[in-house]
Amino acid sequence: MRRPFNRLREDLVTTMDKDPSVTSLLEALCHPALPAVWSHRIAHRLHRGGHRILARLLSNVAKILTGVEIHPGARIGRRFFIDHGHGVVIGETAVIGDDVTLYQQVTLGAIGFWRDNARAEGEARHPRIGDRVVVGAKATVLGPVTIGDGVVVPAHSLVLTTIESGGNGKTPVKIGDGNVQRPHGQYPVQRE
Repeated sequence: MRRPFNRLREDLVTTMDKDPSVTSLLEALCHPALPAVWSHRIAHRLHRGGHRILARLLSNVAKILTGVEIHPGARIGRRFFIDHGHGVVIGETAVIGDDVTLYQQVTLGAIGFWRDNARAEGEARHPRIGDRVVVGAKATVLGPVTIGDGVVVPAHSLVLTTIESGGNGKTPVKIGDGNVQRPHGQYPVQRE
């Protein structure tokens, strides 16, 4: 029983660490996206335990309250952070690594039913996001693509192909024909 509470506390500390406007653990409790993350952690356990309807109900309540839609089947790693939350959508077969940050209106979705209906049962329809990834505001990552470790996906990007691991934050990210420079450091916002 202790492990789930440790994970919830870790999410709380992560919120404080990654949002410079949050100055205390008590204030972190008021962060708008934290209830979405916590609700997902509970809904995912219910989903894995075969309680799919209850998991979906909890997920829908969280969506109504927070504006963040995370399918209970999505697998999300440790120290996950959503900044500004509203409009974030994460699909059922999405897999998200540790230390990932998403900004508002990010979509980790499928391409569409016309493509998904042709996939084999159980085959991924949604992205796989590596560790230490930052996905900027209004970015859309569609289909069973992989975003490698340490990649920063710039705001307003549309990603339809795999992006290899970016190393220690020094490698430019190529999206389409463009070449976008990554910000310095691991996260766009850091505390000293």
